[in-house]
Amino acid sequence: MSAVAFRNVVATPSDPVDSWPFEALVETLERGLVPDWQPVLADIRRHPWGRVARRVGRWAAMLEGDPAARLFTLAIERARQRRETDERDEVAHEIRDAIAGSGMTAAEFAASVGTSASRLSTYATGRVVPSATMLVRIRRARD
Repeated sequence: MSAVAFRNVVATPSDPVDSWPFEALVETLERGLVPDWQPVLADIRRHPWGRVARRVGRWAAMLEGDPAARLFTLAIERARQRRETDERDEVAHEIRDAIAGSGMTAAEFAASVGTSASRLSTYATGRVVPSATMLVRIRRARD
C-alpha cells in the first residue's frame, strides 16, 4: 500500500518514475514509505546518471544532513560505483578478447597498438582503463 498520493500534478505513483514531475518525486521522497521509495531506487540502479538520479541528487543537496537525503545520496553513489566497476570489467573483457582473437602474443599485440606488454596487462586485468584512443587502437588491432 502506498503512503503517497500526488496532489496538483498529472501523474500517479503507478506511472514510471522517470515520467513523474519533480514535485511528485519530492512528495515520494519526503512523505513516502520504504515501499514507495523502491521504484525510485530501482530507477537509480538502472540509470545512475539518468534523469531521476540527477533530480534526486538535486533534492538531496537542498536537504543537507537529512537522513533520507543521505540515504538517497548513498544509493546514487553506490549505483554509480557499481556501474563504473561493471564498465571497467566490460572494457577489460573486450581487451582480453581482442588479444586472444588477434592471433598474436600479448607482447606482439601490445607493440602493434603502441604500448608495453606490462601496460596492456593492466588494461586486460581492469586495473587501468585505457584512453579512448588506445581503445580504438585495440579494437582496430583485433580486426
